[in-house]
Amino acid sequence: MKISARNQLKGKVLEIKDGAVNGIVVMDIGGGNVISATISMDAIRELELKPGADAFAIIKATSIMIGVPD
Repeated sequence: MKISARNQLKGKVLEIKDGAVNGIVVMDIGGGNVISATISMDAIRELELKPGADAFAIIKATSIMIGVPD
């Protein structure tokens, strides 16, 4: 499969926090960096995601918010 998103981060699933409709997938993308994504439980099941599985975080955003400490 080819996709247009250029921000593709390869990683390993560390944890999945199940919810009623959505779950949070926590991934280690290397270099001490960990990211999380909220996706549907249906997608988690269809992709057969589980801790230890290799996966890609694919980021496609039209805006980015930046924050600074108080």
